[in-house]
Amino acid sequence: MSLGQSYQRRLVSLAAIAVLALTGCGSSGSSADTATERPTLRFAVGPFLPSPADTRSAYEPFFRTIAEKVGADYELEVSSDYAGLAVSLASGKTDLAWMGPFGYVLAADKGGAEAIATVEYDGKPVYKSIVVAPADTKVMDYPRDAKGLRMSFAETASTSGWLIPTYLLKQEGIDPKTYFDYSEGAAHPAQETAVANNKVDLATDFDRNRNAMIDAGTIKAEQSKIVWTSPDLPNDAIAVRKDLDPDLKKDLTAAVLAVEHDGKANGLLPKRYTGFVAAEPDTYSLIIDAARDLGKIGK
Repeated sequence: MSLGQSYQRRLVSLAAIAVLALTGCGSSGSSADTATERPTLRFAVGPFLPSPADTRSAYEPFFRTIAEKVGADYELEVSSDYAGLAVSLASGKTDLAWMGPFGYVLAADKGGAEAIATVEYDGKPVYKSIVVAPADTKVMDYPRDAKGLRMSFAETASTSGWLIPTYLLKQEGIDPKTYFDYSEGAAHPAQETAVANNKVDLATDFDRNRNAMIDAGTIKAEQSKIVWTSPDLPNDAIAVRKDLDPDLKKDLTAAVLAVEHDGKANGLLPKRYTGFVAAEPDTYSLIIDAARDLGKIGK
């Protein structure tokens, strides 16, 4: 796939104007070099794996392919936190990002970012927030039998690690900061290892992260157990900045949705990711409702 025809024509027109301007100024620059200059797209991805190097290795094939399909060069930033990625997209420093649902909602609220696709994992566009505990836990009816226990929430820009578990507890009249021996701010991999090593009694996470860590041998399934599972949540968003060229946005959307629904076969996606579906206006409505209720975005 190449850049959309009108977008391509616009690039050529701008290049031609630049050539004429340089010629009028007596420049000796090559018009051919100017006319064929490729745009550079600024991509970014959230901190989905234990280290930035792991994340880059797993996700860069996807971004490289998308850039090739739209005829562009690219730069890829691996974000160290979800909040920073939301700010980068909202402020226009990033053109397209693979980001968590809450991060996308923050970017949309602050800067008009737009979700163009939702990732599928194991063939589904949804995932779950979970609470994990050591294997020998006595918690059988979370949160009712967990009062006063050491409870670790993930960073506050995390959908599954903070927003949804906080929101759903609030719906039950529970303030987690007073109900538990509360802490917050840890990265998702640290949540799992803290539980596995009995550093905390309970920790929030999301099922995809737990699966990935078990698959990688970072933790063993028998070291901990899931004591609570949320309703279905929309998976990660592929989102673009508000003022991205409409033709380029159209081409990027088509390129993302054209990724075959078989991550193992095409080698473009991390393990267990299987493709993308178009993001609809109400795809992230639950996340928006939770963020509004907790005062994280405007009404």
